[in-house]
Amino acid sequence: MADYGRYCPVAMASEVMADRWTPLIVRELVLGNTRFNDIARAMPGISRSLLVQRLRHLERSGVLETWPSPTGHGSEYHLTPAGRDLERVIDSLGRWAIEWLFDDMEPHQVEPTTLMWWMHRRVAPERFPPRRVVIEWRHTAPRPETIWFVLEHGAASVCTQHPGFDVDLVVTMATADLADVFQGYRRWAEAVDLGAISVEGSPRLTHALPKWFLWSPWVEVTHARAVRAVTA
Repeated sequence: MADYGRYCPVAMASEVMADRWTPLIVRELVLGNTRFNDIARAMPGISRSLLVQRLRHLERSGVLETWPSPTGHGSEYHLTPAGRDLERVIDSLGRWAIEWLFDDMEPHQVEPTTLMWWMHRRVAPERFPPRRVVIEWRHTAPRPETIWFVLEHGAASVCTQHPGFDVDLVVTMATADLADVFQGYRRWAEAVDLGAISVEGSPRLTHALPKWFLWSPWVEVTHARAVRAVTA
């Protein structure tokens, strides 16, 4: 890790946060991911050895603590009070990028499995139906791929193979169109009205589906910026 000196608060903070991947790891911890594999899935491209290195660095810096897993297998990573205070830093970075780098963003450059992983952790369990619901997401482009969500017991599970339960809802769309909704470039209702997303299932569940998801933490900021870009 770089040693920028201890004469400046920004220099000191940079020693903790300025290395590649480190802010994204903190983002995952802020969003509630505590297990190594879950953190890794949310950041395609990082090697496991580098992730281990960055996690150890953050622990030495007092940002996180390693706890034994309640299952008895492996460990979990939890933010310390100093780490939780970095939530406002991560939020500010996201808002700054949306405001000033908007034209350079490429929200469509996301793999279906990565998008699905992001979505499953951004849910509102208190809005789930009382019974198990299975959603089949049919990605049609850039390549066909089907992924299932099982909403049950206040959590969303991601399955890359059929979970073995009856499917309640089938959602068909290009990955890019779902990414637009997740990020905030377009509202769910608008995408459905335009035919970019189609939903098959009971009217009650079809109507409720978008309310089960919280979407990106910056969905409202992105939507406002997208509207400004169109009307400018």
